[in-house]
Amino acid sequence: MLKYINVKSNNRQEFVDITAELNADISEMGMKDGIVCLFVPHTSAAITINEGADPNVRRDVITTLSRLIPKDAGYHHMEGNSDAHLKSSIIGATLCVPVEEGRLVLGTWQAVYFCEFDGPRHRRVGIKALKA
Repeated sequence: MLKYINVKSNNRQEFVDITAELNADISEMGMKDGIVCLFVPHTSAAITINEGADPNVRRDVITTLSRLIPKDAGYHHMEGNSDAHLKSSIIGATLCVPVEEGRLVLGTWQAVYFCEFDGPRHRRVGIKALKA
């Protein structure tokens, strides 16, 4: 079964913590053990796991990506969001996470983030549950 969750970003670049919603959906799907594969069907957004305790980590990642890939760097793409496409490609559009006892298996400080690079927008994340 493929399920989608909706994500709303409020800024052009933003990491949205979707961990709690994913755990709720996994529980709702009746999944106890297995793997969930997450997919972002957008070319200017991504998904990652990173620290969930200190919001400065998210800010540091966005700041560093913006320094490495500036918004205006003479790109040829006429839409004006080439930096978002590049950031999406670097972070990635898919992620697989193990599930045990109905919850994502994450480290103590980890969270799952939807990474918006061309917002604010309404987006989706696909969840495919592979039961053990």
